[in-house]
Amino acid sequence: MKYLLDHPRIVLGFLLEHVQMLGLTLAIALPLSITLSLFITRYRWLNLPILGTLGILYTIPSLALMILLVPFLGLNAQSVVAAMVIYTQVILVRNLVAGLGSLDPAILEAATGMGMSPWQCWWWVQVPLVLPVFFSGVRLASIVAIAMATLGAKFGAGGLGTLLFDGIAQAGRYDKIWAGAIAVSVLAFAINALLLGLQRWLSPAPLATPVAPRG
Repeated sequence: MKYLLDHPRIVLGFLLEHVQMLGLTLAIALPLSITLSLFITRYRWLNLPILGTLGILYTIPSLALMILLVPFLGLNAQSVVAAMVIYTQVILVRNLVAGLGSLDPAILEAATGMGMSPWQCWWWVQVPLVLPVFFSGVRLASIVAIAMATLGAKFGAGGLGTLLFDGIAQAGRYDKIWAGAIAVSVLAFAINALLLGLQRWLSPAPLATPVAPRG
């Protein structure tokens, strides 16, 4: 804590770099995962090849995946963000596909019977119902991305991981190691709490259970 209190500007700079990597990752990963999930839901035969490929990529250690991307994207934040996007896809796509697959077909048929277009059925019926499941995936993917961004410091991407690796490289600088570990943990808890609050705010309120009149 002493290092955090004594060097707030340095820590804030690394924190902003970390948040920027996370924001860029989600900005790319979310639209991509929604697109893949809709394709899988529409064309069931894509389930095995897409989820199988994502599962294989997820088994590659994150550090090794970043190294594999360096020849193509360079030793910079781009390789780190690309690896984060790939890693988060398997979480996001699986959650969204599971959520869409759990919807009661009768609800969709009723919406169609009311005259809703496919777009209206998607936006007004499917999205609200699948939102809690999808947000759970977003929260988990964000935590995974924050952890991966910490390793990104080894690739010149900056972020809070810089404190950890600097502390390891400089003998006896346990203050930097603790500062980095605490800052990353606080960031993960904060992002999780923020997304959980957003999920509760956006999720539709449950219908009240009717109470039978007495007497």
